[in-house]
Amino acid sequence: MGREINATHAWAPYRLGVYVPLLLLAACGGGSKQGSSPAATASISASPTVVASGASSTLSWSSTNASSCSASGGWSGSEPTSGKQSTGALTATTSYALTCSGPGGASAPAQATVTISNATMSISPAIAAVSLSQTQQFTATVPGGGGASWSVDGISGGSSSVGLVSTTGLYTPGTAIGTHTIGASSIANSAQSATAQVAVTDLAGVYTYHNDLARDGANIQEYALTPSTVSTTSFGKLFACTVDGAVYAQPLWVAGLTVNGTVHNVVFVATAHDGLFAFDADANPCATLWSVSLIDSAHGATAGETTVPSGPTGNLVGSGSGDITPEVGVIGTPVIDPVNGILYVVSKSVSSNQSSFYQRLHAIDVLTGSEKPGSPIVIAATYPGSGDGGATTTFNPRQQNQRSGLALVNGVVYISWASHEDTAPYYGWVAGYGYNGSAFTQAAVLNVTPNVGYGGIWMGGGAPAADPNNNLYLLTGNGGFDANSASAPNNDYGDSLLQLQFTNSVSQHLSVSQYFTPSDQQSDDNNDQDFGSGGTAILADLSGEPVAHLIMGGGKDGALYVLNRDQLGGYGDSFAWQQLGVAGLFATGAYWNLYFYVAGWAGPMTAFQLNLSTEKFATASSSAVSFGFPGSTPSISAAGSESGVLWALDNSQYCTPQSPGCAPAILHAYNATNLAQELWNSSMTAGDAAGNAVKFAVPTVANGKVYVGTRGNNTGGAYGSTTVSGELDVYGLKPN
Repeated sequence: MGREINATHAWAPYRLGVYVPLLLLAACGGGSKQGSSPAATASISASPTVVASGASSTLSWSSTNASSCSASGGWSGSEPTSGKQSTGALTATTSYALTCSGPGGASAPAQATVTISNATMSISPAIAAVSLSQTQQFTATVPGGGGASWSVDGISGGSSSVGLVSTTGLYTPGTAIGTHTIGASSIANSAQSATAQVAVTDLAGVYTYHNDLARDGANIQEYALTPSTVSTTSFGKLFACTVDGAVYAQPLWVAGLTVNGTVHNVVFVATAHDGLFAFDADANPCATLWSVSLIDSAHGATAGETTVPSGPTGNLVGSGSGDITPEVGVIGTPVIDPVNGILYVVSKSVSSNQSSFYQRLHAIDVLTGSEKPGSPIVIAATYPGSGDGGATTTFNPRQQNQRSGLALVNGVVYISWASHEDTAPYYGWVAGYGYNGSAFTQAAVLNVTPNVGYGGIWMGGGAPAADPNNNLYLLTGNGGFDANSASAPNNDYGDSLLQLQFTNSVSQHLSVSQYFTPSDQQSDDNNDQDFGSGGTAILADLSGEPVAHLIMGGGKDGALYVLNRDQLGGYGDSFAWQQLGVAGLFATGAYWNLYFYVAGWAGPMTAFQLNLSTEKFATASSSAVSFGFPGSTPSISAAGSESGVLWALDNSQYCTPQSPGCAPAILHAYNATNLAQELWNSSMTAGDAAGNAVKFAVPTVANGKVYVGTRGNNTGGAYGSTTVSGELDVYGLKPN
């Protein structure tokens, strides 16, 4: 044909004058094969790719177009064309190679590497604190990944006693309180394991000032905070909650309240702006459950009422010293009735034209902040006496300062009053109110200085104490004393420690059943050395003679009296069981494990230890730090008689005109058995700083946390003059 035929042409070359199709030639065996078999491929993976030393991984491989595979590196020999195989225990990083072959040729080598991690297994958090109504999520970090198996106190999955832990690490407390060990083991390598601690408390609440009616300041159901866990590496400020005014009252705490359908531990904060707040005690950041104003129409106030101005200018109470700055609202610590879910609190306010003053006792529903039926009641009282110039003295809501904490004893709420900056006229009033669910009834009234005036009951913010027989104990301040007179009047008890009895069968019968008055009472009165500037603390009952029941108290003159509360004696130091010398007292002492603790004005925190054989106290240890005015009321956390930690606030820079300065409150933590050992304080790390200090503030310790009331960044100026007029600071164990 004279032309070249392309190899791809549909026809073969011309042979013998005949065209023969290529397909026919191929069918007849003519010509050559088209191409060849494809080459083999191989792939390999390891799971997990990172393991701890001693653990194993699983190799998985596959291939295509292969008839055989060969292993190299961390393994060797012939392998099937697909499969799975354990690496066995590994102690070094290892690579695994695989090459597969087939008719079309060998694959490129495939490779997988298993890396040995130097990390160890861990659990977060390393320690946690929970109440019986809470759960705690623990998370295990397993080197190289994979799951974990969980245990409580060595019991797989836990038990109803020690608590249960789920397969995902969620812990639910059991019936056994105290500290439990949470264990987690790697499922892939049981040699890899870790432990954490969970402290379970059955503390139901801190319902009242200084923890209980004994006013001992001790929470002995605290298992998370110990001398070994409180340090700058493990403990610090967790969060803060903003409130509407300075916090003079001690925060109160209740476990397991169902608020808005959810169970919470709740901390309650009352403010000098007449605010009342309920916060989730554990939520970080702060979560407000409810907040109310105690001087709005829903809480019994008339239109336009405000808190009472009390600073150095524009003050409506006091002499202008500004002891409480910048306003008076709620100052005394409320009290909670846990059985009926009621918080009792006293507000103070003034009408819009500043002519009428009000003090009201409120019964607040702890779940909502709403008033209970028949609440509030406007406080009013009269008592026989000549101090007002006639036969009767009358309670003056403007002049009387409700500074001391409230006491709930045998169903009666007791309220005590003193003065605003010693501005007369004023008295030491005590009033008791009963509440039946629909109305208040005034059950008892007492004026401790009805003929001579003064004698305020303030005790540095402390509350009246009570013994198991429902006797009340309190201290009075400067005022006339005539109780040892053979003729009337002989019912004035200035500068005295009083035992009060209430008889339900007789209306308004609250009487002084015993008293102790120091020999220098007249000097105290003349020189403003109030015996009642400090609070009382009832000590644990003793087993032997000659004294079975002790009580302690003291004031500005630096005398701390140990008294037999069964025989207070009357007038004169000779009736005291023991007298201890301390700096001037504006504080309520704490008692734990045979130790009595208190810090006087410009003195150290001191522990006095009780010798049971002599039933006398002796100094056991003191802090290296001295506490400036007004000293400090300590709180104790402990697991029974073990692991005691003393908590104390240095409030000496409390920002009012009489303060030496304005600065954050400093929270201190000491080993309670040796105060020379300071464990931590909030000035050690900048991020732990509290808000500015409030005079006489007391820390509350509950469920692994410490709650501190402050004035926020207010420096003593008018309300609202700074961005935060009040603040609750919350301290606790740091996350891992």
